[in-house]
Amino acid sequence: MTARAGQAPAEISVGYQRTGVLALLKRDRTLEQRFKPQNINISWVEFASGPPLLQALNVGHLDFGETGDTPPIFAQAAQANLVYVAAEPTNGQNEAIIVLPDSPIKSLSDLKGKKVGFVRGSSSNNVIVAALEKAGLSFKDITAVNVSPADGAVAFAQKAIDAWVIWDPYLAIIQKRFAARILVHSGDVLQSNGFFLANRDFATNHADLVLAVLDEFRKKSDWAAKHPDVVAEIVAEETGADRAAIFTSVRRARFSVSPLTDQIIAEQQATADRFYKLGLIPRPIKISDIVWKNPGFAAAK
Repeated sequence: MTARAGQAPAEISVGYQRTGVLALLKRDRTLEQRFKPQNINISWVEFASGPPLLQALNVGHLDFGETGDTPPIFAQAAQANLVYVAAEPTNGQNEAIIVLPDSPIKSLSDLKGKKVGFVRGSSSNNVIVAALEKAGLSFKDITAVNVSPADGAVAFAQKAIDAWVIWDPYLAIIQKRFAARILVHSGDVLQSNGFFLANRDFATNHADLVLAVLDEFRKKSDWAAKHPDVVAEIVAEETGADRAAIFTSVRRARFSVSPLTDQIIAEQQATADRFYKLGLIPRPIKISDIVWKNPGFAAAK
């Protein structure tokens, strides 16, 4: 997929999920317009969660992708061929551990012995680990159930799981549909970030294109932060999801694109260290080893 250094690629492929900055860029064809003078096409591939997106990034089927904080850690531990190129700090309100309104679970400590659903290797994996630590519990104190967002919704409704760790817009949709009760938001137990990542070969061979893509990411994020209601209208139209739920999810989102600061790298390293200690990844990793370093982006704060 990626052309050699000095040779412009015929196409840039981007992995995205149905909400967020990349979905807005896809709809507006902003990247297509940016790269049309260079005769570079843009292809878009939709994913339901981060882990499969990063698998595609690793093997070169994608050049760019956007995920939560946990998928890159599992990918790096598996020696995936990718790099962090930018961060997307969150406000900790768009992901949560939820239970049904009649659930006897009232606090984090009540999760002991319960079935908790989440996408293994996703940001929700990090949330449940941090939440258990805060409650003085271990990962072994729960029965972990690996479910996709779609399967998780069914399992939650049918009480096949006792609690569910999920992100927006699914979180807002389930809150509205079932009056789901939030046990904790992710921000109550940890500071997390989303990330933009690139295939390592693409970033190495085409730094100029990476900078151009990030420039468009940042512009669209800045616009979205100033126009949340317009974003909500667009997302509701694109997804067909409940309009009120989408407005809730967008209004509590944070739209921001940032270089990977020392603090963000340290926060991600703390998560990686926690996962290794718990045996969730097979070896220790150093986050800074796969951080794309380019002064052109870092200077554009």
